[in-house]
Parts: sequence; structure tokens; C-alpha cells
Amino acid sequence: MGADYYRADSEDGDRIDDPSEDALFMMISDLNGSDNTFLNVRPDGPAPHWSATVTLVGTVGGNVYEVIRRDSARNEHEVTVSSDTDGIARELTIWTAARDRPGQAG
Repeated sequence: MGADYYRADSEDGDRIDDPSEDALFMMISDLNGSDNTFLNVRPDGPAPHWSATVTLVGTVGGNVYEVIRRDSARNEHEVTVSSDTDGIARELTIWTAARDRPGQAG
């Protein structure tokens, strides 16, 4: 059974369907510099028109993440860099809530 709305997949194969803000926080916190460097968030199903990626880009003085959000239906593409894991999880939760559900018109 797939996600009702969206899913989060990490490089190491971890997948959570319809993750909560806390689940996203935990997945982001689990990123490391060797075998789990990124996390993708997107609707479940073929050819999603929106997605977000969190990539661990640095660890000197604390973890630093690049967050890329894309929504082709709204012509949006935003790139930010942050070390605030809690803030990233909160913003992703808010951003995904504003996206269209699979099968729903934009």
C-alpha cells in the first residue's frame, strides 16, 4: 500500500509514507556523510510534479543541509541552506501541505 499523500525516501532505503513533522526530523537527523546523504519527499505515484530534496552538504561545526523544493505546476524552484533540522522539518511539512494531492488538479 502506498502513501495517501506523499512519501519520504532516504538514500539508505528508509521510506515513510505520509511522514509527520517528527518523522521528517528524524529522517533528516539520520543523514550522514557516508551512506545516507539525502532525503527525497514527493507524492507517491508516477511522474510527480512536485518534490523536495534535503542533502547533507557539510558537517564542519555542525550539520549543514541544502533544501531544494520544486513544483512544476506552480513554476516554483527554491534552494536554501540551513543547519536547523527542526526548522527544515517544519518548513517541509508546511510546504507539502500546500501541494496538490495525486490526482487532484493544480
